[in-house]
Amino acid sequence: MKHKFNILISKLSRSLWHVSCLLLLMLPLASHAQTPDPWMQGNKRVFAFNDFFDRILVRPIATTYTTFVPRFARQGIGNFFSNINDINVFVNDVLQLKFDDAVTDSGRFLVNSTIGIGGFLDVASDLGLHKNEEDFGQTLGFWGVGTGPYVMLPVFGASNVRDAFGLTLDTLFNPIQYHDEPSVRLPLILLQEIDTRASLLALDELVTGDRYLFVREAYIQRRQYLVNDGEVDDEFGAF
Repeated sequence: MKHKFNILISKLSRSLWHVSCLLLLMLPLASHAQTPDPWMQGNKRVFAFNDFFDRILVRPIATTYTTFVPRFARQGIGNFFSNINDINVFVNDVLQLKFDDAVTDSGRFLVNSTIGIGGFLDVASDLGLHKNEEDFGQTLGFWGVGTGPYVMLPVFGASNVRDAFGLTLDTLFNPIQYHDEPSVRLPLILLQEIDTRASLLALDELVTGDRYLFVREAYIQRRQYLVNDGEVDDEFGAF
């Protein structure tokens, strides 16, 4: 067990070093100019596929999950995966030089992993250690890397070039994928996706008009909000 833990730490350390190097190499690519959706036709086809796949399979499974799994159990499952995500959040706190947030998020992980029974209980929030939202897409944005064109990814959905690259880095810091036993690793990954989709069911009714445009604009605005840490540029502030 100790040997496996050391291997995991070694992998994460190497990944962190690689990410740091990539950030330095990509700084010259930073750009404030952004073409929102030059690949619209291809993106719309991928969106249609994702929407069809969601309607016939993913959404019914998520609906069944919310129907038969008690709310307290779903809350515990959501807390468990959120606790695992705090590892990724902590790494991105450090990469963005947000050391106070890094202390908070590492504290959340330690408290919830122990007192919170492996993360099923969110004790840390009750203690004032509130969760931050950070990922590698935001880290790249923090260091000035431009978003690149908007892109609709198969299965994963709305993204942009920067966030798509960041998504691959985020997976390196998900401990679940390092579990040696596929019979444990794969069901956990599947459960995480179902739980995430179930948490978004209530938002389905908010989508109006052109679904593709609605999703695109909602995604772009939310990512801008997160990368800017909630600060919104006021174009009329000088008047």
